Amino acid sequence: MLDINTLNLKYGQSQILHDVSLSAPAGQITCVTGTNGVGKTSLLKAIAGRHPFSAGTLSVDGKDLPPGKPAIMAQSGIGYVPQGREVFPLMSVEENLQTGFACLPKSDRRIPDDIYDLFPVLADMKARRGGDLSGGQQQQLSIARALVTRPSVLLLDEPTEGIQPNIIQMIGRTIQLLRDRGDMAIVLVEQNFEFAYGNADHFHVMQRGRITEAFSKQDATKDRLLASLAL
Repeated sequence: MLDINTLNLKYGQSQILHDVSLSAPAGQITCVTGTNGVGKTSLLKAIAGRHPFSAGTLSVDGKDLPPGKPAIMAQSGIGYVPQGREVFPLMSVEENLQTGFACLPKSDRRIPDDIYDLFPVLADMKARRGGDLSGGQQQQLSIARALVTRPSVLLLDEPTEGIQPNIIQMIGRTIQLLRDRGDMAIVLVEQNFEFAYGNADHFHVMQRGRITEAFSKQDATKDRLLASLAL
């Protein structure tokens, strides 16, 4: 579903990503992991169009997409859940969800019923302001807002950061359900090792802006992954 080939990204004169290549198939969770500052968030921002990559190609379902065009990326099926959630604090939960309509044709501008099935707490808080929600509730809102866009590729940047354990478990069950539907590729950036190992199907280890190792879960024991992260 998502294919990236030799992607390079620069901030000014500093090169952040070096020839990054990965594929994220539909119906699977692809985890990008590594220590702080290795370029994981920059990679997701490049995929989402927030930062224009300087070289390489990015395609969704075989269609090449231009760098630095977030509206085109969203219209092409890329849903982005940023680190920090970026909920609009003065808008209601329902209004936050409706911001996902911007990339949809008018005929699809409605909140799918399954959004509230996945996140029942949002149904009870439609009229509450986003800024009044707890951290865990805001994370659910951020994921739900991305799902409103009907993505074929879902990017999740540190979805467990600052979240209480019961909500982490619920988010894990939710992304497993989305994976099992089979029509969506999920790219997960996560430093919570147990969450990443428990949910991902494939792992890409980043170091200094490069993918240094890539392997499937069936080939990766916990010890092997931990050893890769320790290098």
